[in-house]
Amino acid sequence: MRKKIPVALVRVGMYIDELDASWLDHPFWKSAFKVEQPAQLAQLKTSNIKTVWIDTSKGVDVEAPRPPVPTQWVDDVEVPAGAGAPEADLSGIGAPAPQPVPAKPCGMTEEVVRARRILGQARPAMKSMFADARMGKAVDTEHCLPLVDEITQSVARNPGAIVSLARLKTSDDYTYMHSVAVCALMVALARQLGLSEDETREVGLAGLVHDLGKAMMPLDVLNKPGKLTDAEYAIMKGHPEAGHRMLVEGRGVGKIPLEVCLHHHEKMNGTGYPHRLKGEQISLYARMGAVTDVYDAITSNRPYKAGWDPAESVQKMAQWTKEGHFDERVFQAFVKSLGIYPTGSLVRLQSGRLAVVMEQGTGSLLHPVVRVFFSTKAKQHIPPERLDLSKSVDQIVGRESPAVWGFKHLDQLWMPQP
Repeated sequence: MRKKIPVALVRVGMYIDELDASWLDHPFWKSAFKVEQPAQLAQLKTSNIKTVWIDTSKGVDVEAPRPPVPTQWVDDVEVPAGAGAPEADLSGIGAPAPQPVPAKPCGMTEEVVRARRILGQARPAMKSMFADARMGKAVDTEHCLPLVDEITQSVARNPGAIVSLARLKTSDDYTYMHSVAVCALMVALARQLGLSEDETREVGLAGLVHDLGKAMMPLDVLNKPGKLTDAEYAIMKGHPEAGHRMLVEGRGVGKIPLEVCLHHHEKMNGTGYPHRLKGEQISLYARMGAVTDVYDAITSNRPYKAGWDPAESVQKMAQWTKEGHFDERVFQAFVKSLGIYPTGSLVRLQSGRLAVVMEQGTGSLLHPVVRVFFSTKAKQHIPPERLDLSKSVDQIVGRESPAVWGFKHLDQLWMPQP
């Protein structure tokens, strides 16, 4: 039996059959699921959703009535007065133990300071790991776990900080810092998908080691400042299997990092490599790796091309998803973790002004915080102004290409200065 109830009455064990919101306005990657953990319940109650439909044939019903109490009306549904207040126990007997208290959220400016420190530590660590791999030394991924934990905590405090900073790698350190960026993106995506703490840690580690096989590729091919020939591309396509072999021979590597390393270049339509897997043959973790790997690759400066604008990259990836490259549900969750207009994107406002996205807003993905800096009407720069679009009548009407406008230093506009 389907029932429409306020979010305040949802408890562990209920089957959510439908969420009264578009996928852009809620934190879940699917609209029908069973609430199995307190963490899911907390996500639901802190979202913008007010009511949901439950199916009592697939999960528990609303709690049995207690002695009569005053009632109130919430969205045309009669509920006990005070239902919006926290209840004493919503977990039920035998429910999973609550997850550890997450890191306290903080602002972009504050977290950028921490993220810079983490990335500064990660650069020599990853460079050393790739160098050891190139010399044939056994890989001990347990040494990577403290870095994974640091990145995970940073994402929990403010995902936009380390994800956006990691994108700003130079072409010279792309190979190993790409892995750090993918780690942060994987952690943010895992949180969006509601994966467990252990799974999140494993996918973060998978991000760090997914491209380790590139350490075995010829340097003249790996660092070639131009398009690869067919023969060179065939060589590079061997890096997933090379990395997988190294991880198998190493220590402290679980199933998830092995799977992501081997299959992050597979595509849902079966045209990927190395095994041309298709659809359900590709694990969830490898599908996550495929999306995060490509996003960081196309937004980063490489020896042979400048990185694309973040919003432009999301749009292109949406088209590739339609063509069968990525899992659609995973891609939607990725966009929600990153933003339709990720930090650093150049956008046009209704007023005709151009702005750079500084950070994501607390509500809709369509209303980030931006810094306005250019007038298309006057065709000149204007005094920079911080603007929270969730509180402004001015809104985004589309993305713009920095290359077309000739803007080369947009990152100075969105990034808090030390």
